[in-house]
Amino acid sequence: MAKEKIKVGAEGIYDARKLGPGRMIVLGFQHMFAMFGATVLVPLITGLDISTTLLMAGLGTLLFHVFTKFKVPAFLGSSFAFLGGYATIAPMLENGTPNKEMLPYACLGVACAGVVYLILAAIIKLIGISKVMRFFPPVVTGPIIIAIGLGLAPSAINNCSTNWWLAIVALALVILFNIFGKGMVKIIPILLGILGSYAVAAIVGNGLGVESFAVDFSAVRDAAWIGFPIEWSSTVFGGVRDSSKAVTAIIAIMPIALATMMEHIGDMSAIGATCGKNYIADPGLHRSLMGDGLATTLSSLFGGPANTTYGENTGVLALSKVYDPRVIRIAAYFAIFFSFSPKFAALINSMPAAIVGGISFILYGMISAIGVRNMVENHVDFAKPRNTIIAAVILVCALGLGDGVSFAIGKFDITLSALAVAALAGIILNAIFPGKDFDFAKTNEKAVEPAENND
Repeated sequence: MAKEKIKVGAEGIYDARKLGPGRMIVLGFQHMFAMFGATVLVPLITGLDISTTLLMAGLGTLLFHVFTKFKVPAFLGSSFAFLGGYATIAPMLENGTPNKEMLPYACLGVACAGVVYLILAAIIKLIGISKVMRFFPPVVTGPIIIAIGLGLAPSAINNCSTNWWLAIVALALVILFNIFGKGMVKIIPILLGILGSYAVAAIVGNGLGVESFAVDFSAVRDAAWIGFPIEWSSTVFGGVRDSSKAVTAIIAIMPIALATMMEHIGDMSAIGATCGKNYIADPGLHRSLMGDGLATTLSSLFGGPANTTYGENTGVLALSKVYDPRVIRIAAYFAIFFSFSPKFAALINSMPAAIVGGISFILYGMISAIGVRNMVENHVDFAKPRNTIIAAVILVCALGLGDGVSFAIGKFDITLSALAVAALAGIILNAIFPGKDFDFAKTNEKAVEPAENND
C-alpha cells in the first residue's frame, strides 16, 4: 500500500490501523533502535546489567501505558539524570569493573526516588499542579540539571584517556550524524556512533593488529544464546544487607527525582505537541508521573536503572507521523525479547571504554545544555539577585563539595551527595527568598494547550 493511500487529516498523519501488522512491526523496530543507543549506554557507564536494563525498559514502558490508559505514545528508557547518584554510591572499581557490592544500594536509592514520583502524583491530584510546581521553578531545576552533566564530565575524560583516537572517532561520528544526517540517521546518532566506532575498533585492532584498538570477543563466544535477564544477587532483595549503607544511598539519590520530574513534564508537553493532544490534561500528569515512578521503582528493585520518557522516540513520532501507542508497545516487546539473550549483552559489554568515553563526552555536555535551555525558555531573570544567588549556591554545592557531606544520626552514618545538598539548598533558598516570578500555570499554558485532534 502506498503511503499516500493511508494519509488522514490535514497534516498528513497516518492511521496505524491501515498500515497492517507488517508495517506496524517495522515501525516498532524503528522505535526500539531509536531508544537502544542511549538505553544501553547507562548500564555501560554504571556497571548495571544490560539484559536487565532492556527487560525493565520494555516492562516499564508497558506499565506506563497501563497507567496512562494506553493513550500516550511514550517509550521509557534508561535515565541519565541518576548517573551522578550511581557514581557516588557505586563507583566503578579501579580496574574498570562494576561495583557489584554497592550497585544494589544505589538501585535502592533510585527505587525510593520513584516513590517520590508517586507522592507528587497524589499531591497533584489532590491540590492541583500549580501549587506544587511553585517549589520547583526553573531557577532551581535548571542549575541542578547543569550540575548533573558537569559533575559527570571527569568520568567521560577518564574513559576517553584509554584511547583518545578511538574516543574522537566515536565523538566525530555522533556529531556528523546529528548535524548532517537525514531522516532516521539524524534521530539515532548515538547508536550509529557506537556501531561505527565499534567497527573501526574491530577492524583496526583485530584486523590490522593495532593492539590499543583491539576488542576482546572471548566473552561473546562463551555467552549463551538464551538466558534469564535477572541475577538475584544484583537485585535490591538479594544484595542489600547493610542498613546504614541503605539509608545513605536513599538520602543521596532521592533528591535527584526533583530534577527528573521537571524533565518528565517537559517530555509530556513535547509528546503532546508532536501528536496534537494535551496529555497533561488527558490522561493527566498525575497518571503519567505514576506510570514513570512505578516503572523506575520496578526496574531498580530488580537491578535495572531508572526509567524516563525518551525524547529519541518523540523524534521518531515526528518523523513517521504514526502516533498510535501500539507501535511503542511493539518496541517494548522487542526490548523484552532481546533481554533474554546473554550473547547480545556480551557483545555490548565488549565495547572498548574509549567508545563509551567518546559518546559520554558529548552526552554529558548535552545534559548541561538542557539545563541552560530550561532556564532560557522559561525566561529566568538573572538581573534579580535572588535568582543569581540560588543558581550560584546550587552550582558551587554540586561541583565543589566533592564526596558530599557526611554525618551521623544515631547508629546510621549518612552521606548526602553533593547533588543532593545542592538540590535541597536550592529548594530552601527559593522558598524563603522574596520576589518569586515563576507561575507554572501561565508558563505551561501554551505547552499544554489542546491542539487540533487529527484522529
